Amino acid sequence: QVQLVESGGGLVQAGGSPRLSCAASGRTFSISGMAWFRQPPGKVREFVAARRRFGDSTLYADSVKDRFTISRDNGWNTLYLQMNSLKPEDTAVYYCAARYGGPSIYPQDYDYWGQGTQVTVSS
Repeated sequence: QVQLVESGGGLVQAGGSPRLSCAASGRTFSISGMAWFRQPPGKVREFVAARRRFGDSTLYADSVKDRFTISRDNGWNTLYLQMNSLKPEDTAVYYCAARYGGPSIYPQDYDYWGQGTQVTVSS
């Protein structure tokens, strides 16, 4: 089993630059793909960004490209999402996800999920 715990959410003003963290623990040695998804109020969960746990391959949703950056720490067990130039439409619960395969944009491909962290962007 793999446990994922997100942190770093909260109330942010438009234009702000918070960073989300996702700490992975447990049997992480087989994890290859990690991602961030979000679920805006009243909407379905949507892809934000993904990367290979080992290596530099990354994927981004068009809505966040050039504003958000997905990265990991040198120990490969913490995933980050640096969010810049936040907009009210970025308001959502943000989820960290992990899978045994490579990065994917589809939530159904992921094996493990965190509990989510709320990010609310005020205008």
